[in-house]
Amino acid sequence: MPHFIIDCSKQIIELKSPEDIMRKVYDAADLTRLFLPEEIKVRINPFQYYNTGNTHNNFIHVFANIMEGRNTEQKANLSKQIISVLKAMFPEVPIIAINIRDFEKATYCNKEMV
Repeated sequence: MPHFIIDCSKQIIELKSPEDIMRKVYDAADLTRLFLPEEIKVRINPFQYYNTGNTHNNFIHVFANIMEGRNTEQKANLSKQIISVLKAMFPEVPIIAINIRDFEKATYCNKEMV
């Protein structure tokens, strides 16, 4: 925990390597000090087929899934930090966004908890 899943148009990973993109998101999340570095997970899903408002514009959307307990200000700062890094990395990409979802501690489970 947390999980950062990056959905993007396939052309994004032709502009920069997936490793570089994931590293930038990881570093931005780490710099907020909201998470233990060893718990930050980042994945990327490039899409060949997509529709962005009846266009074929490149896009990046980050889905951040974090354990509940952070306040709105902390989550807003996390969003801004990640978008700032991606915007600097991809100034020509018209659609760059993030949303943050909280996991409930009461319903979260992993294999070590069973």
